[in-house]
Amino acid sequence: MKSHAKVVVIGGGVVGCSVLFHLARHGWTDIVLMERDELTSGSTWHAAGGMHTINGDPNVAKLQKYTISLYKEIEELSGQATGVHLTGGVLLAATEARLDWLRGVVAKGRYLGIDLEEISPDEAAELMPLLDPKQFVGAVRNKEDGHLDPSGVTHAYAKAARKLGAEVERFTKVEDIVRRADGLWRVITNKGEVVAEHVVNAGGLWAREVGRMVGLELPVLAMEHMYLITEDMPEVAAWNQKTGTEIIHAVDFDGELYLRQERGGMLMGTYEKANKPWSEFQTPWNFGHELLEPDIDRIAPSLEVGFRHFPAFQNTGIKQIINGPFTFAPDGNPLVGPVRGLPGFWVACGVMAGFSQGGGVGLALSNWMIEGDPGADIWAMDVSRYGDWATMAYTNAKVRENYSRRFSIRFPNEELPAGRPLKTTAIYDLLSAKGAQWGAAYGLEVPLWYAPEGVRDEFSWRRSSDFEHVAKEVRTVRTSVGLSEISSFAKYRVTGAGAAAWLDRLLACKLPKPGRMTLAPMLKEDGRLIGDFSLANLGSPNSNGEGWFLAGSGIAEEYHMRWFEAHLPQDGSVVIEALGAKLTGLSIAGPKARDVLANATRADVSNAAFPFMAIRKMDIGMAPCLVGRVSYT
Repeated sequence: MKSHAKVVVIGGGVVGCSVLFHLARHGWTDIVLMERDELTSGSTWHAAGGMHTINGDPNVAKLQKYTISLYKEIEELSGQATGVHLTGGVLLAATEARLDWLRGVVAKGRYLGIDLEEISPDEAAELMPLLDPKQFVGAVRNKEDGHLDPSGVTHAYAKAARKLGAEVERFTKVEDIVRRADGLWRVITNKGEVVAEHVVNAGGLWAREVGRMVGLELPVLAMEHMYLITEDMPEVAAWNQKTGTEIIHAVDFDGELYLRQERGGMLMGTYEKANKPWSEFQTPWNFGHELLEPDIDRIAPSLEVGFRHFPAFQNTGIKQIINGPFTFAPDGNPLVGPVRGLPGFWVACGVMAGFSQGGGVGLALSNWMIEGDPGADIWAMDVSRYGDWATMAYTNAKVRENYSRRFSIRFPNEELPAGRPLKTTAIYDLLSAKGAQWGAAYGLEVPLWYAPEGVRDEFSWRRSSDFEHVAKEVRTVRTSVGLSEISSFAKYRVTGAGAAAWLDRLLACKLPKPGRMTLAPMLKEDGRLIGDFSLANLGSPNSNGEGWFLAGSGIAEEYHMRWFEAHLPQDGSVVIEALGAKLTGLSIAGPKARDVLANATRADVSNAAFPFMAIRKMDIGMAPCLVGRVSYT
């Protein structure tokens, strides 16, 4: 085993092998993958192997489309069969609400270049003969769905990477990771030590354990997941003989089921409501090519629906029930990217749909490591969308909720209840008493609108129950005055002798004079926007320590702090602090806003004394406040 490497990738599942391949294809060949056992010895080997292009985030959908298109290439490069079966698939709707959602999917697919077509239930039955068309109101055909051989794909990535110069070390258990004073990483294994510039945590089921080696607690949790394989079915044999093709995939959203052909029978999987985490606190290192004890009672309600929607299952036997663990992040999307405060440490984990997303994750991460940018907006997968507020208890609650809702509709503006309230401001109870309906942003409860007594939040693809009440709030603000809580904004203080020069380089704006504000976009070197802030000059950064104040997107606080810290001068001349919950924010808006403010303070807030884009300290009631006059309309 080599003693030095540019990159060490930890984890030999499909994601780790994809990262290794993409790095090598981009020209980084001084790289090594370390796997504690054989390749695929985690979640990969027992996966159902399905692949699909559909995703709620269009940028993730693009990466899934890329992943599927890549399999032919890696098969040719490696000489390793991937077992890809591009059968196509049908997405089934049993309710009108689900059909509305599918029509939105078709529209999204149109601009993403994904070949989707709305069809009738009878047309779906012509493509997938096991379904009962009377159980459905509509369907969508997707020609790019399919399945593959999980082991074959993983080994194809690894073999292709080896041909490009990468190395794979099996039976090499990483036991510790230590950062040296010079910024390099000591990767300590049972076979010796490798010093690396970069470390990628693609640990899968062991991602938490690998993260803990560097003091990082990743918000991931493994869930038990079951699917069954039937005995051979005459209906399957008849279709294969008649058409010369396999039965296509099917996703029955309302039954919470997915189906595909498996040899002469069928595979049926479910995301059951009565779900169960696995090894909640610590994944055992000796777990490998093992399965968990099936619990058919947990999935029985879903199977009952499945056997009704697909009647042929009523007349066949079950050959095997597979139960194995997969890791999930709280929102079900992967955790990818550089970790704040750990330069050179990267993550690619929580990828529960590895055969739909693994190639895209490898592409994005390799771009990020080599070019400094993932090449696309992958916010939905960025590890920085979570901060240290995403505790183990929160992760457990949200992962279980997400798993149980894997095939559920998420309506516009719908807020899900698990793991909440996590963080609240000082006026949470006061606003709740006024009828506040809450959402959550970066762990913080945020008031969305105010419901009169007796009004409940009801969600729809059309106008929901809040529409008229929100319209009334908007009219009131436009004609009179309204108060909004804005504590969810990210707030930062920048101080130090080099603060002004640093901000001038970082932000695409003219720095404001003391007591003034400005709107301040933050751009990458190529001109792309990565942040939009309000910047205030609170006075000389050396006179009283107040320096500069920034306010920006609350959900992007970790993302922006990662960027800020990566671009700080090395001489310590600039200090940036995220103020977070230390400040509560309120906004007064409307034609009568000045009147309300004047009645709450002794300060002069006339137009002459407090002009547009001014900022200063004043007492509001008995509370010292920082007050800025700014508008975003």
